[in-house]
Amino acid sequence: MRALVTGGAGFIGSHLCEALLAAGHRVVAIDDLSTGSESNIHPLIEHSHFQFVLETIANEAVMDRLVSECTTVFHLAAAVGVELIVRDPVHTIETNVLGTSAVLRIANRYRRKVILASTSEIYGKSSDVPFREDGDRVMGPTIRSRWAYATSKAMDEFLALAYHKQRGLPVVICRFFNTIGPRQTGRYGMVVPRFVRQAMRGEPLTVYDDGQQSRCFADVADVIEGVMRLADHPAAVGEIFNLGNTEEITILDLARRVITLTGSHSEIVLVPYEEAYEPGFEDMRRRVPDISRAASLIGYRPRRSLDDTLCRIIAQYQEEGRGAGLA
Repeated sequence: MRALVTGGAGFIGSHLCEALLAAGHRVVAIDDLSTGSESNIHPLIEHSHFQFVLETIANEAVMDRLVSECTTVFHLAAAVGVELIVRDPVHTIETNVLGTSAVLRIANRYRRKVILASTSEIYGKSSDVPFREDGDRVMGPTIRSRWAYATSKAMDEFLALAYHKQRGLPVVICRFFNTIGPRQTGRYGMVVPRFVRQAMRGEPLTVYDDGQQSRCFADVADVIEGVMRLADHPAAVGEIFNLGNTEEITILDLARRVITLTGSHSEIVLVPYEEAYEPGFEDMRRRVPDISRAASLIGYRPRRSLDDTLCRIIAQYQEEGRGAGLA
């Protein structure tokens, strides 16, 4: 495979680049570093089968060349993180919708397979848990910018499926559920790296609302394994797959677990949503995936527990602290 990874210097993208290289594929990563980091792919730069292109996917001349030279496009470039979405909804909508439109249009020109990264945000406020790929979606009002991300990613899916149905473009859609692991940043509202950093500094862990909202956190290595196997399977084309873990935990219990694993003496502070984000902010109470479709087709089964993943993340922060002379 000659793989093009958009958003390749991001958290998930960099792990995907590593896994593709380890499997013997050639990889080109494109990223404008707006939310990604060159440090994520620093160990890969000298690899003979890896190339990094510092550019936005909106540059169609560059994208045309890169897509023409690849066999598969893994499209991960997107505006992500609740804080970024609330703060800059124009960027969110334009990046996700226009960026994906450009990728699909160019991929169709050269008949390249596209693996589209989507999100559990697609399901919105639905209470029909666990979420199935063909389940109904429940969105909040357009006056709440928080739902701009979910809606923009839904448009990405609609457009990808339309290209497949109308023009025969091979596409596979992967919906990620709260993927976590080393290199994830807390800059844009990602809860696990924020908790770990706060705990290791002895700061209060800020839990939004009442903390009883629950999530299922999946190790990035498990998710990447699923993505790569779906990319290889011919029966996955034209389909949507949830990729995540089914181990559910409340955010309050997650905070307690981080404190225990770090040995921190931090306290937990509850912060109203309107203070954390904006007045009228809405969120979903539970987010649990039905992963039976991926399990049936590729034998997908998460192998790493939440505690295992948290320990890997904590070890990363400890190593960074030692490198900075803080530990």
